[in-house]
Amino acid sequence: MNNYSDFLYAHPSFVGGAARVIDMGDTLTEYNQSLSPEQADQIALRSDWNAVATTFNSAFRQLAPLAKQKASKSTRRRRR
Repeated sequence: MNNYSDFLYAHPSFVGGAARVIDMGDTLTEYNQSLSPEQADQIALRSDWNAVATTFNSAFRQLAPLAKQKASKSTRRRRR
């Protein structure tokens, strides 16, 4: 996905990924640790809201030119 959804997981190298093929006992799986459950929740909530803000900003950048175009058409119609 994106950089907001993978903070809990360690990023394995190519060699680590190849080693997982023969790791039948799942002994190589690692997760990033937090000092407390509250800290993990805080990190997750911050990450979620950052993702929401990024999505809103992207939508705004895409729709702003359209809104300006419609506003200018509306202004021209009123002047006639």
